[in-house]
Amino acid sequence: MIKNNAIVMSSATQGGPAAVPKEEKKGFGKVLARVKTVLRTKRLSTSGAKADPAAPAEKKGKEAAKSTTKTAPAAAAAAAAAKTVDANAQKVPRAQLFEERAKKLGELYGLELKPSEWHSTEGHALRVEKPIKMRVHRKCHQCDTSFGASKECSKCKHTRCKQCPRIPSKKTEAEREESRKKRAQIIKDRAENAPIVPDWHPKREKDLVLRRPAKTGTQDLVHKKPRQRVRRTCCGCKNLFTSGNKTCTACQHVRCTDCPRDPSKKDKYPYGYPGDQPSKRQAYFECKACKNTFASEPTVTTCPKCFNRNTERLAPKRVEPQPDPEAWKSIQAKLAAMNLK
Repeated sequence: MIKNNAIVMSSATQGGPAAVPKEEKKGFGKVLARVKTVLRTKRLSTSGAKADPAAPAEKKGKEAAKSTTKTAPAAAAAAAAAKTVDANAQKVPRAQLFEERAKKLGELYGLELKPSEWHSTEGHALRVEKPIKMRVHRKCHQCDTSFGASKECSKCKHTRCKQCPRIPSKKTEAEREESRKKRAQIIKDRAENAPIVPDWHPKREKDLVLRRPAKTGTQDLVHKKPRQRVRRTCCGCKNLFTSGNKTCTACQHVRCTDCPRDPSKKDKYPYGYPGDQPSKRQAYFECKACKNTFASEPTVTTCPKCFNRNTERLAPKRVEPQPDPEAWKSIQAKLAAMNLK
């Protein structure tokens, strides 16, 4: 114990104040030491910022460099755009351009475009007048090979001469004048015979389908053209013919003009319905001499009016009904009452 005390005292007298080991700082002392170090670092940082006058200059230099890097691409783009604009370009109002286009469309197709139907015509547009160029090809007259960019043939090494044909061939002044006249005549014909473009589709009425939801919640109701169902009855066994079949399924009788039709149309088909076989009971004949039409048995072909045997059996066909004379008289009376001149 004495030795340890002596060692501690000697160390204190020799080296000044004794260093407190880190292990002994606990609780409140540890927190206080931490606060002191934080305050010390803040004080040093504020004093260093005040003492360094070059910091704002460096900051300004960095901001200036950033601004220059941002404005450099914009300036380069503006310079490139200025270079691409042709020196011979002229400013033309957009309204004038639209007016020229409307005039050409009117000459070619007969269309009338009003200024209210044009797009935005504000501002100007740049126009450069250039001559019309035509692509010309030259062929070697020895090996019939097309020349490239050079004047030497790539196949036979022949130098291009006056004998090498030119495609298209050069026109004379008379031919040019004739082509101009043809072009003017084509424009005139197009303007006179301009096609009339309908604003409705001609097949729209056929493709249009009217639907209505069903009240029961099932499949939708589709509007269709009303059609009349026609039934044909066999004249032998009185059974109905099936749809699309001209032979009776019961007695194998082929449908003829005697088989009744429901509804019947004797006024339009007095000699039978088209597609039926001729009847064996009754037939219709026309006299060649007096043009009389009569009905009789198929074996009797003599005209009852002039007793002529030169007759012809009439096939089933549609006949337009003759107008009613009483109806024609009433129409004439109404026209006379109106005093039309």
